[in-house]
Amino acid sequence: MACGLVLDPVFLKHENPAGHPERRERVGVLLDRLVPPPAGWIRIPPPAARDEDLLRVHDFAYLARLKKAAERPLCALDPDTYTSPGTWESAAAAAGGSVRLAEEVVDGSVSAGIALVRPPGHHAERDRAMGFCLLNNAAIAAEWARREAGLRKVAVVDFDVHHGNGTQAAFWRRADVLYVSTHQYPFYPGTGALTEVGEASGEGFTVNFPLSRAKDDGFYSALYRRMVVPILREYGPELIIVSAGYDADTRDPLGGMKLTPAGFAAVTEALCRTAREVADGRICFLLEGGYDLDALLEGVTATMRSIEGEAAPVLEGGEEFEEYRRRVLGGLQRWWKSL
Repeated sequence: MACGLVLDPVFLKHENPAGHPERRERVGVLLDRLVPPPAGWIRIPPPAARDEDLLRVHDFAYLARLKKAAERPLCALDPDTYTSPGTWESAAAAAGGSVRLAEEVVDGSVSAGIALVRPPGHHAERDRAMGFCLLNNAAIAAEWARREAGLRKVAVVDFDVHHGNGTQAAFWRRADVLYVSTHQYPFYPGTGALTEVGEASGEGFTVNFPLSRAKDDGFYSALYRRMVVPILREYGPELIIVSAGYDADTRDPLGGMKLTPAGFAAVTEALCRTAREVADGRICFLLEGGYDLDALLEGVTATMRSIEGEAAPVLEGGEEFEEYRRRVLGGLQRWWKSL
């Protein structure tokens, strides 16, 4: 069965100021190299998101403010986050394309897929844009899967170098959506400590792996194989949505990690294998960060090859990972016996 690719010139319409790292060329380089799609992939057009999908995650008043801001010339929502006259069309297509990919995966039209969208989403909160993010694409797709597709459990896994505070907040008090994040810490946006585990019925269903800088391919591979994957297996989601940020690459100007495309391939393979085991293979990757154009293209290409089933290299974490595992294990085993 073919894999699904969401990638469209509509994502070029969102503009940021000159010199901003979240620039239109991020999608431009992908369009140049991935259109037409490789063999075995089909391109899925991104519709504008429906109001009912957006309102499950964002306030009506916030959406109205965002649309209004996008009617004006370049407008700063915070020191990092802007709108332009093309922003609403891009953002609505990013959210709508993420939902459409989830639909295609859930109904079996494609086996798995990736949505290469912008603006990114995982920092966007219910009533606030921040960190280059306007609409929370991953949370919107997860809510669609729960409310419209009727799935009982969905997992959102986030390997962006920054913590997805907006996604965490969306499901903080919920057990039906598991949020797992591996991220540099302390770092922007300041959230994502090991002790942030959710509240009420959601307690334990937010899982954060805060990492000091300079973690490499072997560390990430071991972290996903030996800690993230057991949690996913124990939880048993019917769909896995991945916030795929490539700013953990060693070349990225905003991050401090040392991943290479081989590391992204190893992480993707671990997640896809787990999806086949617990979710009938249903997995969607949604683009978040990644600001070095070569690193972004190579990381996305590695991810797509792993989605196709290409074997990733076997990487070990070494003593640094073993020490980290011993240190965090006690804080997680209360909820996750498989660890």
